[in-house]
This record gives sequence, C-alpha cells and structure tokens, in this order.
Amino acid sequence: PVCSMGNSTSRLYSALAKTLSSSAVSQHQDCLEQPDSARLDPIDPKELLEECQMVLQKRPPRFQRDFVDLKKNPVSNHRPIRVMQWNILAQALGEGKDNFVQCPMEALKWEERKCLILEEILAYKPDILCLQEVDHYFDTFEPLLSRLGYQCTFFPKPWSPCLDVEQNNGPDGCALFFLKDRFELINSANIRLTAMKLKTNQVAIAQTLKCNETGRLFCIAVTHLKARTGWERFRSAQGCDLLQNLKNITQGAKIPLIICGDFNAEPTEEVYREFSNSSLNLNSAYKLLSPDGQSEPPYTTWKIRPSGECRHTLDYIWYSQHALNVNSALGLLTEEQIGPNRLPSFNYPSDHLSLVCDFSFNQDPDRLL
Repeated sequence: PVCSMGNSTSRLYSALAKTLSSSAVSQHQDCLEQPDSARLDPIDPKELLEECQMVLQKRPPRFQRDFVDLKKNPVSNHRPIRVMQWNILAQALGEGKDNFVQCPMEALKWEERKCLILEEILAYKPDILCLQEVDHYFDTFEPLLSRLGYQCTFFPKPWSPCLDVEQNNGPDGCALFFLKDRFELINSANIRLTAMKLKTNQVAIAQTLKCNETGRLFCIAVTHLKARTGWERFRSAQGCDLLQNLKNITQGAKIPLIICGDFNAEPTEEVYREFSNSSLNLNSAYKLLSPDGQSEPPYTTWKIRPSGECRHTLDYIWYSQHALNVNSALGLLTEEQIGPNRLPSFNYPSDHLSLVCDFSFNQDPDRLL
C-alpha cells in the first residue's frame, strides 16, 4: 500500500517522478546553458528526503557515518561552511562501461540509484556540493537542487565517454552547487585543462564566492583528472595547469581556496606532490583523520572489475591551510560496511565515497602566509 503523506508531498513526488523518465532532455540542449528553474516552487528538503526513502523502501538502509571533530582552535564566530566532494558515477558508465562484476544490474537502475544519491546529499546538507561524473544534470540535479536553494553550474567533458554508450543521457562532467542564501557569486570560470600545451578532455569549474555572514571571499574549485594507469605524467600536467589557473584566480593565494576532485591519483603520484608543495599552501583535509595528521585514508574508492579488485585513494578536498581550519570531517565507510561485493551496491550508489568537511575562516590569515 502506498503511504499518503499529504498534498504537498504528492505534488513533490510528481516533481521527483518527472525526473525519472526524461531521457532526452539534454540531447538537444547546449550543455553550458542554464535552464531557468527559479520560477519553480521551492522544495522542502525533508519532504524530498521522505520521497526518496519511499522509493528506496525495499533497499537496505543507508550506512551510518559519523563526523570526526578536528577542531584545534577555539570555536570560530561564524557558522562553518560544509563542503561535499563526490564522484557520483555516471549512469551511462555504471550501466554500460565500468563493468562492476559483483554489482547486480538492478542495483544500478537510475530510478532508485538517483534517490540514493539525493538521500546522501540531503542527509549531510552541504553548503557547497562538488560532483564529478554528472550525466543527469539537466533532468535531475539542476531542477531539484535549484529548488532546494542552490545555484547550479555544469561543465561537461568535450568528448565524454558516456556518449559512446547506447541510450546515454548526454555527456558527463563536473557540477558545482552552492546555497544562494549563504554565498554570493563574484566570479565563475569554466576551465578546460591542458597537458603539454594540448587541450584535454578533462575540465574544472572555479568560482569565487563571498560568504554573506563574514563578508570574506574564497574560491571553490571542482575537477576530475584523467583516469588509468600509464597516464601519470598527463595527470601531472593537468594538475600544473589547474594550479596555474587557480593562482591567477586567487591572486597567488590572497583569496582562500578549496579544491574538490577525483584526481585519479594515489598520494604517491607526482600530481599529489604538486598540490602538496604548491605555493598556494594547500593541505589535504582528509589527512587530518589519520593519527599523525600526515596520511591519506586507505581508500576512497573500492570496486571489483573483471581485472580484479581495485582499492584506491583518489578523491581529495584540498584547502588553504593558512586561511581555513577544518572543524570536522565525515568518517569513511568501513570494510565491513562496504561488504565483500564492494561498490556500488544496493546500499551505496557510487564506486567512490563521498567526502564532507566543515571549514571555518582563520581570524588572521595574513599572519600565517
């Protein structure tokens, strides 16, 4: 029996349901164009979460993950800024190319997987959301998240591998969302990354925001670097290009910076060292979860493909350590929670774990530069 939850919820469900079936929305649409969702009614996030949970009622419950308190300084005098980083797994790749041999195809159905992704976002309520492998931007994420109060930006890959999959939903790319009541957009740049002076298929979005509460400026960037073994030098060149762009945008770190991304690179790779040793004075937030504050997590992605099991640390949230403090970070799933068939699964919608951090501004950042 269907549980009725009132008129507003059934109206909301119809809004959610509309995003389930629109497969051709983005096919004839310029992917850089911003659809106008401002005219649509706002959505209550609690109602949307309830709707998602109704769709997911036959699935196992969402995993419990706890925030780890990392505050070293006295409590700051402003609300923290919650940033979420997540490669959500492009639908076309999950069903068509990635070949997760232990994941039942039924677990990858978009109608339900979409609700698992939304449930994760709604549970952690980020002020800023950075996503990679987004191939349902125009028919799902932009219409729903704009009605939740986010300003939305999408930059597709020029030659997205999703386009090689039959019945694809358009190209995948990076997407950046921020709450309009917390931040004002000052500047936005869509960056097509270069390597060895050649334009590549990888992209980034960098936006300078003003925090309405403090009046402070900061830059938030999202990227997704080239995948696969053998492309280490290429990733390194892409990382150098991104860092150079961000140096210009932040006036050489005068504006604090947060960079979210799937770097497709373990901490042993050169691109990781470039970010660690950059003149932008960056640190990786998730290192702070380790006992010595110096080691990355053991994994941020864990999957089984025909070639075998892949457990890697590829996803990062970098930040200006002179200007920003990490107040807390969301703990990762344990091996026991992930289970023997690894990710994705009926419990979890992506092969990558979401990373979430709460940041606050240092009171006197210039002194530490």
